[in-house]
Amino acid sequence: MSVDTDRMHEACGVFGIYGPGEDVARLTFFGLYALQHRGQESAGIATADGSEIRLFAEMGLVSQVFSEADLANLTGHIAIGHTRYSTMGSSCVENAQPIVVESDLGPLAVAHNGNLVNAPYLAERVIERGAPLTSSTDSETIARLCATAPGRDWVERIRQTMPLVKGAFSLVMMTKRELIAVRDTYGIRPLCLGRLGSSWVIASESCALGPIGAELLREIQPGEIMIIDENGPRSVYMDTSAARNAMCSFEYIYFARPDSVINGTLVYLARERMGAALAEEHPVDADLVMPVPDSATAAAVGYARGSGLPYREGLIKNRYIGRTFIQPDQRLRESGVKLKFNPLPEVLEGKSVVVVDDSIVRGTTTPSTVALLRRAGAREVHMRVTSPPMVNSCYLGIDTARREELIAANMTVPEICKHIGADSLGYLSLDRMIEAIGLPGERLCHACFTGEYPMPVQLDFDKLVLEGARGRV
Repeated sequence: MSVDTDRMHEACGVFGIYGPGEDVARLTFFGLYALQHRGQESAGIATADGSEIRLFAEMGLVSQVFSEADLANLTGHIAIGHTRYSTMGSSCVENAQPIVVESDLGPLAVAHNGNLVNAPYLAERVIERGAPLTSSTDSETIARLCATAPGRDWVERIRQTMPLVKGAFSLVMMTKRELIAVRDTYGIRPLCLGRLGSSWVIASESCALGPIGAELLREIQPGEIMIIDENGPRSVYMDTSAARNAMCSFEYIYFARPDSVINGTLVYLARERMGAALAEEHPVDADLVMPVPDSATAAAVGYARGSGLPYREGLIKNRYIGRTFIQPDQRLRESGVKLKFNPLPEVLEGKSVVVVDDSIVRGTTTPSTVALLRRAGAREVHMRVTSPPMVNSCYLGIDTARREELIAANMTVPEICKHIGADSLGYLSLDRMIEAIGLPGERLCHACFTGEYPMPVQLDFDKLVLEGARGRV
């Protein structure tokens, strides 16, 4: 879904660079700018010069948070950055990242994409060790546990800590002299390694590499801890025997940018294949195919190719409104819907239209989209969705909705069709979705469609669960 409350909210974007001689703060700024789609609540950059860590983080978009003066003050040869959507903890500046904690080894900065399923347990372990909790994020618990763990160096301490941490985590960490990347043993959230001359780059998605001139080398592997210093990268690994690869399928369906490459697959082409498969599974006699822009554009191209129907744009997105769905305030989300799309009556008048979208989550704004197309003159509106019905919540880094809020968990497909006001509704099957992604089903997490989570989860999970732990020691 490309509009507001019918959409699940995204997690976060992380970026890191080890680049002696480079303006690492500015490069991190542009890396975060490319990852803005992964979170819009806050942004932050921390830098290290070998002797100290500097940090600047505020609420807002990347372009709003940093000034030239801010970037000039962030000196050093190592940097990490973060752009946030809150899947754990409230939306406030105290929860902005990166997080910097002190230890007997010196400071440690941490930026986290994902969600931990045992955050209360970890918070209690932090408190038992006498460390403060200054935020309500699960990310801080990771940082505090690493800072207080036994070990002669940071690698030992991280290896001691990671077995305690359950859930999804792609991390960039920074000491005064090292850049460290960590990915959970399931590989749920993406994380990749790039090269920029003699510099090394870590990013949530490969789309953050191109704008700074870096090339993609490979994925950070599930369970990998990569340490980058003056000698280049080296890796140690966590025990992965109890885990299976479980890459989030929604990275391919919606979350990742279409120009990102994940597990060797260009996301754009995966979405195009989903659209073509959807045309085979749910054909319709119509005049044209159109997307709900922008995330369904590639899928609509695939549907048009697969069906032989012409592709047209029936809605024009105002790209300066921003991704209004990601605002945590419901009132702001709803007001943004009216401003986000303009229909093209000259294209739609009297036409039977296939509208391709990536998901229907709550079913609260899709009716408005269908009604908008009908008011613009569409004779018929046939909704086609490039994912199966979402019937379960995500607890691994995506703030979807509670199960009782998910329309597909409470209505049949015909009932949803009637609710949204469409003439017909078709969802892509799980098997064809997996085939389009191009990975074996056992290497993907699709629990939001099947309820089969790759690890035990707390089904009544509350994103504000750590609010009461803040300030305790």
